[in-house]
Parts: sequence; structure tokens; C-alpha cells
Amino acid sequence: MAEMSGGRPTPHVVVIGAGAAGSLSTLHLARRARRRGTALDVTLLDPAPYRARGTAFGTTDARHLLNVPASGMSALPEDPGHFVAWRARAHPDLRPEPGVFAPREQFGRYLDETLGAAFGDDVPLGLKHERVRAVGIRRVGEGLSVETGDGAEVRADAVVLATGERSPGVGWAPGALRDSAFFVPDPWAPGALDVVRRAAAGPPDVLLVGTGLTMVDVVLSLSGDDSRPDRRLHAVSRGGELPRRHADEVQLAAIPEIDDWGRTLADYRVRAADHLARVQRATGDWRPGADGLRTVVQALWQRLDEADREEFIRTDAGAWGRLRHRMPPTSADLLAALEAAERLTRVPAEVVAAEPLTGGGLRVTLSDGTARDVGWVVNCTGTSAAIVPGVDPLVDALLTTRGGVALARTGTAGLGLVTVDGRLRDSTGTTEAPIWTLGALRRGELWESTAVPEIRTQAAQLAGAVLDEVAPLPRRLADGRLVGGHHPRARPRDPLGLPLSTTAEAAASYNAGLERVMRLQSGGEQLLLEAVALDPGFAVAHAALAMLGHEAGADVDVRASLEAARTAARARADERERSLVDVVGRRVEDVRRSGATALMSHIARHPRDVLAVSAAVPTIAFSGVTDLQQEAWELVEGLAPAYGDHWWYISLLAFTRQDQFRLDEAGLLAESALSCEPTSGHAVHAQTHVLYETGKHDAGRAWLDHWVTESGRAASHRAHFSWHAALHELALGDTEAVRQRYYSQLAPPTVTGVRALIDSASLLWRWTVTTAGWDAAAGCTAFPGEAAPPPVECVIEAAGPDLVDHPETPFVALHAAVALAAAGDLPRLARLRDECQGSSELTTRTTVATVCDALLAAGEQEWGRAARLLADVLPGLPRVGGSAAQREIVEETLLFCLVSDGQAERALTLLDGRLDRRTSPLDQRRQASLRPPLGASV
Repeated sequence: MAEMSGGRPTPHVVVIGAGAAGSLSTLHLARRARRRGTALDVTLLDPAPYRARGTAFGTTDARHLLNVPASGMSALPEDPGHFVAWRARAHPDLRPEPGVFAPREQFGRYLDETLGAAFGDDVPLGLKHERVRAVGIRRVGEGLSVETGDGAEVRADAVVLATGERSPGVGWAPGALRDSAFFVPDPWAPGALDVVRRAAAGPPDVLLVGTGLTMVDVVLSLSGDDSRPDRRLHAVSRGGELPRRHADEVQLAAIPEIDDWGRTLADYRVRAADHLARVQRATGDWRPGADGLRTVVQALWQRLDEADREEFIRTDAGAWGRLRHRMPPTSADLLAALEAAERLTRVPAEVVAAEPLTGGGLRVTLSDGTARDVGWVVNCTGTSAAIVPGVDPLVDALLTTRGGVALARTGTAGLGLVTVDGRLRDSTGTTEAPIWTLGALRRGELWESTAVPEIRTQAAQLAGAVLDEVAPLPRRLADGRLVGGHHPRARPRDPLGLPLSTTAEAAASYNAGLERVMRLQSGGEQLLLEAVALDPGFAVAHAALAMLGHEAGADVDVRASLEAARTAARARADERERSLVDVVGRRVEDVRRSGATALMSHIARHPRDVLAVSAAVPTIAFSGVTDLQQEAWELVEGLAPAYGDHWWYISLLAFTRQDQFRLDEAGLLAESALSCEPTSGHAVHAQTHVLYETGKHDAGRAWLDHWVTESGRAASHRAHFSWHAALHELALGDTEAVRQRYYSQLAPPTVTGVRALIDSASLLWRWTVTTAGWDAAAGCTAFPGEAAPPPVECVIEAAGPDLVDHPETPFVALHAAVALAAAGDLPRLARLRDECQGSSELTTRTTVATVCDALLAAGEQEWGRAARLLADVLPGLPRVGGSAAQREIVEETLLFCLVSDGQAERALTLLDGRLDRRTSPLDQRRQASLRPPLGASV
């Protein structure tokens, strides 16, 4: 074993299995060790000649496709386009389409190359692939010894069981069939189907037992064989049903809220059926509902008792599998064509008997009373689910009691092994042995545990747990002493692992509150108040309250909380906690200058301080430290090493990507984050922008409304999500829906303060300039009978005079100007213009003041001057802050002014450019109104 600096031995992890699960585990171990600066040796034990292949990806048949789009197959959660980009490099003749169902052998090569790249020469990471089979594991001191099939032993500090799916079971087959030379028990065994393709004697037909995805692959392989043009394929299973078909285009998952779904299988059946029906009604398709269920199945499964789990396996698993494990559209089309040509038949039946035929082949009798003469029978029942003694010597050894203890025990219905977060629980119920597993061996614990998206998440989590065990980082105690990694944790920790100087009870309330802040949920301040009530000397909790009150509008006495934080920090806090308290104080006193500088300095030293990072990044909830997009982007990008694949960071990265108009990447990142945390408001916000900017207005409105009423029930800033939905409705020209949404979700007193200004008032002005006032401006009837928007005065009152007349930031000032323009209050708008011109903020003094001038000109119907001023400020508008969708209100106003001034050609040029970027029924109607058909009267 190699040595680390200081003479300590390099930790050695043995990964048993070199397929997808083993390769992903090894990849994430290497990446996590690299980020930590930790030396690590990994040995893969697997007799397979290649890494990253296994049963699923070892096929060389290009017709065997992934049953997940390429966009869902990245090995790296924080880079969901990684596999798509690899395909573009490896196959430059192919279009890099995220929605394509790629050949499985491509994914095997991709994963192998990605794994190899993780073990570079620049870091002390070692990787070996020993082509031997592991047959046993035993404890040796604090470590382990893995016994191999050749009689050797491999010592390890930790072991990862990544053995993947087990070979198909044949217990269903009559003895005469199992013993026949014309029976293929495992179609995935190397060369298993070659003999079927080459067979010239005997009946040409083939019987396929099972009608799931394995059958689909076998049909794809055998149907392309022209040597037996008279061959027909007969598929049988109990239900005789095929897997469902994937949609032709990737759709967003509609994730249900399951807090009130109960804890019984009977409850779940009713709730799941209702969920699928509602999604079908809203979107016209059940698939988004099924994909949403997939993200919560593990949580639902863990609520069920053993009896309900076993009943699900007996009665519901087949139907769920057909919904969940769908086939690619091209595969479905081919099977449909084969059935139409009667080259493929399906019947609901079971095999009850088999007898040999003279000259080769078998006569197989089915439970429906029919018999088939076939040349071959292929077992397509899929991989074996339950652990059966005598099949795998390694699993048998783990379940064997030695010294009164077996290292493992089986899970529900024999499905895998019992674990605690992936760590094996032994026969006494403890997790003493440093053995982890993932994938198929966790099915009893998680049910959904065999697809790459689930395995990837498990591999990333497992990597952190294994390294915490074999190479823990040094920890700083409350008195400042730095101790070795094996020292017990002296203090509770926050969700990202940072120590907290408080009691365990107060830390629990604080963590729950911080997690709500991370998810953009309401109620975080109440939990933080609980934390300081439990421990009045909890400095960080007091500081968090002050920050939420000052920057997010929480109902908190900011000054009192800040003073309590300072007092507590002097008595009991470490360097990170004292720094955070100082940052909050500076933000309260001077948010845009010294507060921003102090915050960035704190993040540089403590990048995993999520409260500080939340305040620094411009989002719905916080104003951030900068109005310059590039600086905000660099801040988020630079945090990648500290967060890796954590869902919260991926959510922020998704928002950054949409801001950069890297919309495909943003959408994939948002989906990845939501699959881990369906309540992530930042991920939903990013996805909402993607849907708007790509013109998916029907889908965007339906998806957003579903999220708000389901997973987003507890979301804070619901007004902003309602504003986004209203933008979709405006783009669709559905102003009656906008009216209903405004009065139910955006009108005061439901919305007050800054949200009333930024969401409600801006919506009413946009409504005016896009539809209500368009006909009069254009001199035509693009929007006949369009009613005026509701009055804006009550919204301005709900925002409050300080925000409207004395805004602190350029972004708020811009929206104050828009609100006053909507109200037609030109004197007050002029005073705001004067205030902006005297501002110390350059962007406020120039860009926002110019917008005020333009709106004043528009109010005086000086349309040409207003249009010139607005056109001048468009290039510098990003400096104001906010998103492209929010800043678009200036462009909408420019369009209105151009049309009002009779400058139809310039307005058409602007509309044409927008329609090149995204579809919009609204813009199409406006375009048509300015460019009527030849000979038509306007």
C-alpha cells in the first residue's frame, strides 16, 4: 500500500463489480478525493475484460438503445450535458441532441473514458482493475479482507458492493425446457443469441418468454437477421403487455407533493391514479405524471410496512414497470411494424410444458392450451430480483454467520440487502463494517434503484460517506484546536457540514430553517426563532434572522437580532461564525459597498456557507452583491469544487446557465436538481425561465401551476411564480386567464412590498403595452375588444412610498418607474427621475434615469423621443440586474412606442428578431397586425 505525506498509508477502497454501478462509484470516489486533496487507491474486482460495461452496456448491438434520453445519462450531476457533449466529440457526424436514445454501447465507452480521465497523473489517485471474482469478505481489525476466486486476498479499508443486476431466473421453466439445448437461459451471456441467428435446422420460429425491455432488445437483434426470412417471433407473458412508449420529445416531470399521501399501499393507489389523471388533463399526456412519480417512489416505498411492500411486488410491480420502464420511440415503431406484418405475435400465457422435436427445436405448450413448434426458446423475463442461495458465493458469504454475526441480511422479499444510507446493516442491526452497496442490491430498501440516474446519485453520496470513513478531514474544535479526522465530532453541523456552536436541539431547528431558505420555502424564520429560543447564545441563528429580515423581507427585528448575534459571537463562536456575524452587520449598514466586499471575502474563506452564498447570488429572494451578470456568474461557477453535485448548488448553477442563455444546459441542470429535491425553488425558477425563453408557453403554464399546487405548496415568493405563469398567458394572448390570476394571486393584499412592485405592477404595465393599448397604437384590430388591465394605484400603495419614491437599487428603481407610468402619475415619475439622476449608483444615475425620461415622454405622447431613449438604454440594461424576462418590459415598452409613433418597420424588425429566438402567439398576432396580407384593409 502506498503512503501519503507524513507516513500515513494511502486509503485503499475495493469496488466489487466494474459495470456501471462500480464504475460510477469509482468515478465519484476519485472526483471527491481530488476535491478534498486526499490520496486514494481504488481496486476494481471483476472478471469482465472491460470496465463500465456489465449486463446493460456490454452489448455491441447498435440497435440496443438506452431507455433514458441522452440528457439523463450524464455521469456528472452538475454537468447534465456531459454525455451529450461526449457523443458530439466521439461521433461528430451525429447531432448532439439531448433527447436522443443513444446506443447502449456508446454509454459504456463514455463511462469508461470518463472514469479513466478522473485518475490523472496530477493527483495521488491510483486505479487497478483486477480481473478476478470476489467470493467472500471478512473483518480484519478495523479493515476488511476480500477473498477472490483464485484463492488470493485483497486488503481494504472499505468495500463497495457494485455487483449490478443478477442473471435472469429460470424457476418458471419446466424441467424439460431448462435441460434443453434449444433453451437460451440468459440472452445477455456472450454469444448467446449467435447460435439462434445461425441455426439453419429445426423450425424457424422463436418463442420469447417475457414481454418487457429484455424482449424488446432480443426482438431488435433477431428481427434484423435476413438468414431466416420466414422466421416469426412469438412473445408470451402473464399479461402479454409491452412496455409503454416514450414521448417523441423530452417532457418535464410533474412531481406530486406526497406529504399527505398517507402510509399505506391502498392510499398510494388512489393518490397515484389521481395524480396521473390530473397531469393527463393538464398536459394531454400521462408520461410527465409517471416521471414525477419516479422521483418520489423511494420516499413512498420507505413509508410502507413489509406487508404492503410485498403486496406491491405481487400485484402492482408489473403495471408500474410498464409505466416506468418505457421503450424508445424508434423501438416501439419497429415492434408495431413487426406486429402489423405478423412477424411478431404476443399472447398472455405461461409456459406449462416442453418436449423435443425430431430434427431439433421444441414443442412448447402454453397455459391457453395452444402449442408452438419453435427452434429456440429465449428467456426474456429480465434479471432476477430476489437473492437466491447458491447463485452468488459472495452474497452467500455475506449472509453466513461467522463469530455470531453475518455481515449482511436480506431486505424486503429478498430484494437486495438491508442498508442504512447504503452502508450494510449486519445481522445484529449495526453498521460496524465499512461495506457499502448501491444499485440493484438496494432495491429492497428503495425499490427504484437500478437505473443510471438513481445509481449516479447513490454513487455520489456513497463517495462522500466512504471518504469520511477512510480519510476523514481534520476538524477544528470550539477552542480552536485542529484535531485528526478520527476525533469524534465535537459540535453539531449544518446541512453542508459546517460546525455550529450550539446545542443539538437548537442546531436541529436551525438546520430545518436553513433548509427552508435553501428551498425557497416560507417558514424558515419561525424555525430560526425556535433555534434562538432553545439557545439564546446561538450567534449564527441570530445573524441568519437579521439577514433574512434585512434582505428577504422577513418579519424580524433586524437591529435586535444583529445585536444578539454580536453579543453571542463574543461569548461563543468560531472564526467562521464570527465572520458571518460581521458580514451581516456590514450588509445592514452598507449593503452595496463594504457589505458586499465583506460578504465576498467571507465566501472565499467559507464557500460552503450557504446562508452567505444565498445572500451573494441575485435570485428571487436576495439582491446579491453585484448587478454585473459576469461577476455573478463567476461567483457561482467558482463554487463548484466546494459543492460538487449538491442539489442546491446545481439549482443555482441552473439559474446561472439560463441567465447566460445556455438554455438546454439550464433545463437539464434544473431537472437534475428537482429529481433530488422536488421542492427546490431555485431549480423551478431556472426551469420556468427556460420554458419562457424557448416559447413553451402551454407546457410552461401547466407545469408551473402543477408545481405551485404540489411540491411548491410551501414556496415563498409565490407571487413571482404566479408572475411567470402570467407571462406565459400573455404570450398566449389569454388575457382573461391573466385577469383571473392577477385577482387571485397577485392583487393586494395578497402581495405587498417589493413583490407588489416587481411582480404585480410590472405585469399590469406589460399587459397595457402588449395587448390592451396595442390596437389603438397600431391603428388595427389585433386584439379586438381587449379590456383594460386593473388599476395599478392599489399596487403602488401596497409597495409603500419608500420603495417607490426612494428605491435603493437600480432594479427596484426601474420597476418603480414602470409602476408610476402604469398609473399615469407623471409628476411623481418626474420626481423619481430627479432622485435617480442624483443617485451615487452609476446605473441608476444613467440607465434608470433615462428610462424615467422615456416613460415621461411616452406619458406626454412624445412617442418618437420615448422610443429613441429606450433604444439607447437597451444595450446597457443588464447592468440594472434581474432576469432577461424581467428586463424585457423595457423592450415591450419600446415596441409600444414605435407602433404608437407609426414606425411599423422598426417594430417589425424587433418582433422578427424575437420570433427567431422563441415562439409567441402574442408576437405573431402583433406581427400580423403590422404586416397585413396583401390587399387587406387595416
